[in-house]
Amino acid sequence: MSIAKTYTPADVEAKWYQRWQEQGFFKAKANPRKQPYTVVIPPPNVTGVLHMGHMLNNTIQDVLVRRARMQGKEACWVPGTDHASIATEAKVVALLKEQGIEKKDLTREQFLEHAFAWKEKYGGIILEQLKQLGASCDWDRTRFTMEPELTEAVLRVFVDLHQKGLVYRGIRMVNWDPLGQTALSDEEVIPKDVMAKMYHLRYEVVGQEGQFLTVATSRPETIMADVAVAVNPNDPRYTHLHGAKVRIPLLGREIPVILDEYVSIDFGTGALKVTPAHDLNDYELGVKHNLPVIDILHNDGTLNEKAVLYVGQDRFAARRNIVKDLEEAGHLVKVEEYASIVQTSERTKAVIEPRLSMQWFLKMEHLAKPALEVVENDTVKLHPAKFKNTYRVWMENVRDWCISRQLWWGQQIPAYYLPDGTYVVALTAEEALIQARAQSGNADLQLTDLRQDEDVLDTWFSSWLWPISVFDGFKDPDNADVNYFYPTNDLVTGPDILFFWVARMIMAGLEYRKEVPFRNVYLTGIVRDAQGRKMSKQLGNSPDPLDLIKQFGADGVRTGMLFSAPAGNDLLYDEKLVEQGRNFSNKLWNAFRLIKGWEVDAELPFPNEKAVEWFGAKLNATIVELDEHFEKFRMSDALMTVYKLVWDDFCSEYLEMIKPAYQAPIDPETLRLTTGFLETLLKLLHPFMPFITEEIWHELQERGPKEYVCVAAWPKAQPVAGAAEVLARMEKALAIVGGVRTIRNQKGLGPNKPLTLAAKTDDAQLLTDYDGIIRKLAALTDVSVVTEAPAASVGFVAGGAEFFVPLEGQIDLGAEKERLSKELEYAQGFRDSVLKKLANEKFVANAKPDLVERERQKLADAEAKITALEQSLASL
Repeated sequence: MSIAKTYTPADVEAKWYQRWQEQGFFKAKANPRKQPYTVVIPPPNVTGVLHMGHMLNNTIQDVLVRRARMQGKEACWVPGTDHASIATEAKVVALLKEQGIEKKDLTREQFLEHAFAWKEKYGGIILEQLKQLGASCDWDRTRFTMEPELTEAVLRVFVDLHQKGLVYRGIRMVNWDPLGQTALSDEEVIPKDVMAKMYHLRYEVVGQEGQFLTVATSRPETIMADVAVAVNPNDPRYTHLHGAKVRIPLLGREIPVILDEYVSIDFGTGALKVTPAHDLNDYELGVKHNLPVIDILHNDGTLNEKAVLYVGQDRFAARRNIVKDLEEAGHLVKVEEYASIVQTSERTKAVIEPRLSMQWFLKMEHLAKPALEVVENDTVKLHPAKFKNTYRVWMENVRDWCISRQLWWGQQIPAYYLPDGTYVVALTAEEALIQARAQSGNADLQLTDLRQDEDVLDTWFSSWLWPISVFDGFKDPDNADVNYFYPTNDLVTGPDILFFWVARMIMAGLEYRKEVPFRNVYLTGIVRDAQGRKMSKQLGNSPDPLDLIKQFGADGVRTGMLFSAPAGNDLLYDEKLVEQGRNFSNKLWNAFRLIKGWEVDAELPFPNEKAVEWFGAKLNATIVELDEHFEKFRMSDALMTVYKLVWDDFCSEYLEMIKPAYQAPIDPETLRLTTGFLETLLKLLHPFMPFITEEIWHELQERGPKEYVCVAAWPKAQPVAGAAEVLARMEKALAIVGGVRTIRNQKGLGPNKPLTLAAKTDDAQLLTDYDGIIRKLAALTDVSVVTEAPAASVGFVAGGAEFFVPLEGQIDLGAEKERLSKELEYAQGFRDSVLKKLANEKFVANAKPDLVERERQKLADAEAKITALEQSLASL
């Protein structure tokens, strides 16, 4: 059978993914005889396509799931997508606009038809892309947050929480997105550093000719919504204004001067314009002083008729125009620039407007307390644990959650309004009618008399139920799936949604299952470019993950992403990492080709006992280390551990120890044991590199119809007495080989030029036991024990013994003496400079102790080097 000279990922990846699916390896079902292992995917937006963050997150999930499957657990990875209300509605609105259709011209039902049609055509692309990455999800379990069963779960929870008194409706100051035209929760608002302007405006005092009150504001376009100016009653500058009124510039409307100690005497002018409709603090001042509310903005951020001036203009255009008019009218005193923070919408990037609005809210205090406790006591473990502090701060300062959104794409709130303005909350319109008749005493009410609330629920109000709803745990709380697969085991997600999603899932799990939804939360970092910038399409600094897979193979990309992805720390992406991943695939393929290409001579004895004994011990020790990394969620360390085992120990050392001479045969026992080692390595590598390991697994020997590495048993360490001694002895032997190789490099002698080695050692047995390995790896014709250094030799120290390589006839001794003399002279000069510094009492007394210690270490290193150089010169 001919084996391809190079590994070509494109030839094998689709083949093996299809076969895994045909074999049903990814499917999971409740099985009391097996331990469940469950992961639910953080559902990507239905609008989404694969980006670098998805690559990292889903690779980690797949590594965990594949390993659990190999451990004999019933591994269930549930995929799915989130309806992403704001993002999806924006895409559909934009698509309709291209077709000349305006949302305002459609009924709700017509718009939803377009939205579902868009979802069927474009939604879920990302799930197909995840298959190219190798994600081993149970695709039969794919869920969508707006499918009928999950929508019913959302509505059931809303009704239940309303009955418990936790959901309420009220006018509150909310974060309003004028572009998305919807309210946002606090967590959907992103602060942005900007340079802003502070405008100092003159308000004329009524009845006091020539008297003005100067007020500073960053939003002059809102002065038309002013209802008062507040000053501190203890501010001596304004005692003459107690009980006075002032006129709003340009508008001329009179408003009162109110007194409140909330106003800081020391800040700004000490006079504060009060605009209750457009500022939270002003709203609270207005409630306290019983002031009116004037909302001058339309939903889209343009000024309405209540503004009187600049009606129909966008808020920022109105700002430019009013500043110009204020200046011309003599009301603008000065403009100052200052560093500020503006709040922006996470989805649309629009600047948020604080706005009074009738919204639905969920009381959080009752839900947050137990959800904080389970993280504090490590019932739910965060990896890394540093995020416990972030979580605690959020949860201790939690605010009620604004759960209503002014959109059509989403679960419509199940509240139904009666003709008299009261409302009922019910799962269906029919149930609402029964309640409405009972509540109103009007048995003649009809469905057409009821009006359902126009708003939909926040996207997160569906995804916080995800670990339960994907197993239909609300529809049937005692079904076999939810009882078996819930709670899930590990959640892999980003720290940016720790409160958005993770905390809320914990709340929902405790409220509805009396159990946490998962045991571990692995928080990935953000994928950044070499400059530390977050990768994004907008910046143009993010490669297309599918292009990377085509170029480097899925296994290369997976390992490249994990090479430097410690939990909770950002990954600085470099294409060299992915190249390294591809090179690792090639290294593994070449090792397989080497082994597969050996001819066997059944008559040959077994000569490799020491090499096999060593690699067996190394393999066992690595399995123990690898399992420990997995238990502690050190994913990058886990990969590097098996990477070094394969590249360094197996390929660079072990195969070199045992491989026969060119075109010579190998003995059957060495081949059998080496093939067994390679199979174990393929199992350890499979979670990280599923495609190439499956390809080599099947190429290595004939397999049965169900014999796939994908479902092979995860290797268990087999401790052997004396293994530590075996490892230590081989380490000494390899240190000797390393010393000879260093001399070859330094002297330009080439890797295969025959050399001899002389040893001054008390452990001659080591040289006897490992003679064949040392001579083969170091390309030596002879190894001998001596009492004195041979003439014209260069020495090194390894394992507490001295070794010498005779160089007579190998190099130009005169030139070598000259080179060593110069090196010795430089080392002596360096030592003298360090001695001089350490002899300086002021330096020793005043420098930091670690700096002094570093200088002393430099001195010790220099003296050791001088001794070695003097010995080398003496031997020459």
